[in-house]
Amino acid sequence: QVQLVESGGGLVQAGGSLRLSCAGSGSIFAFNVMSWYRQAPGKQREFVASATTGGSTNYADSVKDRFTISRDNAKKTVYLQMESLKPEDTAVYYCKAVNLRGNYWGQGTQVTVSS
Repeated sequence: QVQLVESGGGLVQAGGSLRLSCAGSGSIFAFNVMSWYRQAPGKQREFVASATTGGSTNYADSVKDRFTISRDNAKKTVYLQMESLKPEDTAVYYCKAVNLRGNYWGQGTQVTVSS
């Protein structure tokens, strides 16, 4: 059974930094794409960033130049380094992984940015 476990969320002041991690397990196939999404209260879940096994990355405009996604393919882990955090970054952050069998989601980790 594929599992994704996020960690690293918490409370931080505006302008601060956090690093999220998402460790995958239970998949015999590589995760072709690993991504981060977020969902703020009362809003739809939105794309944040993604990274392929080949190293290609993509970012939402709202986080470009502040967030950096990276991954360790051997560990099936993806990271999200978040800098210059803003109150509007407050949300539950979810990890998503895609392999040949389908899409998988983690349980989410809360990020709260105080002003």
